[in-house]
Amino acid sequence: MLKIKKISEVIGKRVYTDSGDFFGEVEEVNLVENKIDSWRIKVSGGLGSFLGGARGVVIPHQFVKAIGDVFVVSRASLPIQEETEIAEPEELA
Repeated sequence: MLKIKKISEVIGKRVYTDSGDFFGEVEEVNLVENKIDSWRIKVSGGLGSFLGGARGVVIPHQFVKAIGDVFVVSRASLPIQEETEIAEPEELA
């Protein structure tokens, strides 16, 4: 059964990526012609450095995978740099 939520019920919900990582909280919804266009997500403290100090991001609605007790968004839609492992140079013999 499809359960409809009011926008006011969704503000403040926790946002997770589809890989299970906590991303932030829903701060605002952007409407265009009475339809949801995008969501503004307040980024959790540690992720702000990856975003150049930004406190939030706007996620287009098509990247939201689920809305319930929490938000689930596609990780591919997020402007997060993947952490890369730095290989240490091998010692010369």
